[in-house]
Amino acid sequence: MKLLRPISIAAVSLLLVSGATAQVSLTPPAADSKPAAKKEAPKEAPKEKPKAPVAAKKPAAPAATPKPAATPVPSATTIPAPALEDPNVDLVYGAYQRGQYKTAFDLATTRATFNSDPKAMTMLGELYANAMGVKRDYAKAAEWYKRASDAGDREAMFALAMMRLAGRGGAVNREEAVKLMASSAKLGNPKAAYNLALLYLEGQTLPQDIRRSAELLRVAADAGNPEAQYALATFYKEGTGVPKDIDKAVRLLQAASLAGNVDAQVEYAIALFNGTGTPKNEVAGVALLRKAARQNNPIAQNRLARVLAFGQGAPPDKIEALKWHWVAKSAGKGDPELDEFLADVAPADRAKAEEAGRKWLGNK
Repeated sequence: MKLLRPISIAAVSLLLVSGATAQVSLTPPAADSKPAAKKEAPKEAPKEKPKAPVAAKKPAAPAATPKPAATPVPSATTIPAPALEDPNVDLVYGAYQRGQYKTAFDLATTRATFNSDPKAMTMLGELYANAMGVKRDYAKAAEWYKRASDAGDREAMFALAMMRLAGRGGAVNREEAVKLMASSAKLGNPKAAYNLALLYLEGQTLPQDIRRSAELLRVAADAGNPEAQYALATFYKEGTGVPKDIDKAVRLLQAASLAGNVDAQVEYAIALFNGTGTPKNEVAGVALLRKAARQNNPIAQNRLARVLAFGQGAPPDKIEALKWHWVAKSAGKGDPELDEFLADVAPADRAKAEEAGRKWLGNK
């Protein structure tokens, strides 16, 4: 008996990040069906649309190579060029990683000014855009990103593209943003490939081209970008821009899940539970649902409540099931079938479950 129904994903969203943040929400075509309801223990959970993947909630530090940035030195002041540092030691990025932003700012300023180092310029853009060690100044951030972009730094190209889309540090300029993003993607930046794919999918900034979107998602997914892996999985699941292939979809969900994408964890957990595109493993599926539920995913909380209520893949535990059902409902994930199924829980046990739910919400 299947207690969990795969989620039909109808939206691909992202938080575009790099010196400044801008959000783009895109919706690929997806089937929309309703689950059958039964009075007795339901066989399927209601079909849900998960919340869009959150690409990054906070600008991440540069990838494998440092993303330094630099601050202008007053032109009226003459400063003797310092001795060059060991090029094999990246003091700027080291300071950035340790949270010593003022030190990173000073070191990046020196490198950008005397060495014309594009990575240092990018770091300055990052620091100015995110108020790290200096007061936030989008205009200065855009200036440094522009200098680094002109010097060929792919991270700066992507960051400046996001600022142009958001209208930070200057007017909105979608044409320039697309050019910068395309250049960054061409230089191998998976974030740029992913976001460019979404622009092709959206069909507003660029003409809609689902196949091109799928190609770019594949590039980013192959580079290990979990948001791209999750988005491409939905393409294979629905047959959007690519031939429908559940096995490929599940492999991509697994990869994104391992990389920490919570929405992918929910989908992969359901695939494991039902044995769809992967060997059936209810225990592993429930464990992954529990992991996602603890990360405050309402869909995972609802599915976990179901398996605990019906005792499949885990020992039945109506108190714990009611707790997660109560938590999911507080996040807007109501489930009338579970309401009915758990109606016979004793008042004392119901009080325990609700108290545990309130404690969970208070501690999250």
